[in-house]
Amino acid sequence: MALGSVGVAHVDKAVALTVDGSPSTVHVFGSTVRDALEKQGITVGENDVVVPSLDSQISDGDRISVRYGRKLVVTVDGERKEYWTTATTVDAALRDVGVRAEGAVLTASRSQPLGRGGLALSVTTPKDVTVVVAGKRRTVTTAAPTVAGVFGELGVNRNAVDMVKPGLNTPVEDGMKIVLQRVKTKKVTSTERIAFSTREQKDSSMFEGESTTVTAGKNGTKRVVREVRYVDGKAKGSKVVSTEVVSKPVAAVVKVGTKARPAAPSAGNTSGAGLNLANEAMWDRIAQCESSGNWSINTGNGYYGGLQFNSATWLSVGGDDFAPRADLASRAEQITVANRLYAQRGLQPWGCAHAA
Repeated sequence: MALGSVGVAHVDKAVALTVDGSPSTVHVFGSTVRDALEKQGITVGENDVVVPSLDSQISDGDRISVRYGRKLVVTVDGERKEYWTTATTVDAALRDVGVRAEGAVLTASRSQPLGRGGLALSVTTPKDVTVVVAGKRRTVTTAAPTVAGVFGELGVNRNAVDMVKPGLNTPVEDGMKIVLQRVKTKKVTSTERIAFSTREQKDSSMFEGESTTVTAGKNGTKRVVREVRYVDGKAKGSKVVSTEVVSKPVAAVVKVGTKARPAAPSAGNTSGAGLNLANEAMWDRIAQCESSGNWSINTGNGYYGGLQFNSATWLSVGGDDFAPRADLASRAEQITVANRLYAQRGLQPWGCAHAA
């Protein structure tokens, strides 16, 4: 009896067992760590940690530690990785696998327990971004995962018509530039011109190329309402919303000559000192209309002689061959200069062309 009692005492061992930090004392009759765990119904896998190892011999008073492995799936700024850890909280697990999350935003609480089923979470690390709102720029550090989150952190309100680049759901990257442009529309009313049209009437009593206004045209007006689009306070396009005619335009009526012109003066029709008296009867009729036939008239209105040349026109066709001004030249000289101008421009320069 005494020997049997001694044998039982020798085989029975009291062992301190800690499982995931929870301590207990167990009595083991086996000789290894594996025996002790099997006695407690504890099964371990390849990702669990047992100290000492399963095949280690145990003695009375030894300590055994079991820490179960947990699968941790971490997506950091869009990059997904898988880890195994024996940590029992999210914060400890991140430290255990070497994920730096200082100042980061997590999709799980740092103090959340990490069960044996593991956990998947996302981590968004702080980034420096430039934010431009309505032309005003600032640089901020943010851990928001998307552009929309950055605006939320900054308390920036947006209207549905405002423009955001890049899009609100774009993941935030370090160094990113985010632009919000304020868009507004306003209705602007203006009064605008309606151009008059011109209607021509043929007149056989006037030379070809001549015309005279019978009825003066008059522009109309209209009231136009436009919707103007402003981006950051600057107009960036518009569309017409409504148009109202205030006054209708009045069409101009113009008579247009159809009579053939007299033949141009010939170079051979000259008399003395290079004078050219071709069409002199026509010039006399025009002079009668222009100056009452006074070939030396100078009224001070800037036009001179029987055919009322201004100085610039007189000199442009060589009038200074005879005199500095038309009124200082003879009738024949004035007709000669008139024939030079007529060869270039017809009767267009004379208001009394109709008298031809």
